[in-house]
Amino acid sequence: MKISIITVSYNSESTIRNTIESVLEQDYADIEYIIVDGASTDDTMDIVSEYENHIAHIISEPDKGIYDAMNKGINISTGDVIGTLNSDDFYSTPSSLSSLMNQMYSANADTVFADLVLVDPRDTSRVVRCYDSSRFHPSKLRFGWMPAHPTFLVKRELYEKFGGYSLNYRIAADYEMVARLLYKAGATYVYLPDIVVKMRAGGISTKGIRNSWVLNKEIVRACHENGINTNLPQVLMKIPMKICEYFRKPAIQIK
Repeated sequence: MKISIITVSYNSESTIRNTIESVLEQDYADIEYIIVDGASTDDTMDIVSEYENHIAHIISEPDKGIYDAMNKGINISTGDVIGTLNSDDFYSTPSSLSSLMNQMYSANADTVFADLVLVDPRDTSRVVRCYDSSRFHPSKLRFGWMPAHPTFLVKRELYEKFGGYSLNYRIAADYEMVARLLYKAGATYVYLPDIVVKMRAGGISTKGIRNSWVLNKEIVRACHENGINTNLPQVLMKIPMKICEYFRKPAIQIK
């Protein structure tokens, strides 16, 4: 199956080269790479242009935010399976996508996800937090748990049937998407016990108390909109477990 990987960027000159090269280094045979930029004002697009012969589609224009850009990528993609890799993330090994696709194919699943690590933005060899998706189950969405989104691959037919990312969310549209697909629609999933993505710490969902408050309120709304009974105190119960992730050692060797 063909994979479409979508990278959304805006003023990402310091990180996007790393992201692009991690995609181009993948050993999976059939990858359609798409970059959707929000009209960056720095050197992001100059860097992207260096790789234009290896990128299927490049868009650079104003948008309504990260999820609008992701939807643009989904709409022009032609892959059987679709994933997103943000411009400050990168695949941990050249076999990350092959490993995900082999697991998805073996299980005949609609979706697949794995683990990731958050790394120091200044030293990406230093792991600051391990995001373990192994214990995810749709029933845990009411407690604010979701699989690691940058590792999440989805068959395109699900987007065609159930729609793209909701623009009614500022931070948690990925959470709402997972709730819609895996809980409300009952899409099948499989977990790959491997670390396939490195994410630089400091993204919008983890940047400060204000963003954390908005995120958790949006998670509650996403649950309610998809028939999941929860409330803010239940969602906030995940915080101690999230703190423990900073002290958990990776189960496998990080390369």
